[in-house]
Amino acid sequence: MNSIYLVSIIFAGISMLVSMMLKSKFAAYSKQRLSSGLSGKQVAEKMLKESGIYDVQVLPSQGFLSDHYNPANKTVNLSPDVYNGISVAAAAVAAHECGHAVQHATRYPWLQMRSNLVPIVQFSSMAVQWVLLAGIVLINTFPSLLLGGIILFAVTTVFSIITLPVEFDASSRALAWLNGSSITRGAESSQARDALKWAALTYVVAAVASIVTLLQYFIYYNNRRQ
Repeated sequence: MNSIYLVSIIFAGISMLVSMMLKSKFAAYSKQRLSSGLSGKQVAEKMLKESGIYDVQVLPSQGFLSDHYNPANKTVNLSPDVYNGISVAAAAVAAHECGHAVQHATRYPWLQMRSNLVPIVQFSSMAVQWVLLAGIVLINTFPSLLLGGIILFAVTTVFSIITLPVEFDASSRALAWLNGSSITRGAESSQARDALKWAALTYVVAAVASIVTLLQYFIYYNNRRQ
């Protein structure tokens, strides 16, 4: 079990470093005024319109980097700094979230798969830690309980893996549109790409951590069963 805790600590540290870098990049690129002069809200509305999407609303949300696309009610929700911001960071984030809206409209298979898993993952996320803990405590008398916890954890791991192509594709769509529409120009394009790269790295770290932890739990279970 010590190895599982060690892995968790290591990846928690890596995740913290990536998160700090993301916030640093966002802060820096938030100071870079967009030459096109559009706010994040205007960028989002323009991308949706040019993508032929007219049934998605762009709304303000609360919290720092709380930006997300909600496929349930078809809304692009932008944090205050993005919604009102006239910066490279605001444009990049707004376009990225609209990239998810385009995925939804075009039935991007990875997004559909992730959406279908949401109810299952919500249940797994609530139960997994308790089931794993009980399974470890009762490993000698009720080993199948730990196996159940591992299966629940595997569901969340699969979800984190499926999330990767969804996020990378949304960023690719965003950057292609920003450049093609001349929303970002010159150095702004590389800055937008860098900002989205660090955002994507948070998902990569989470997925790798989940995979490694899942393997650690399985090895522990297998060793105790022998």
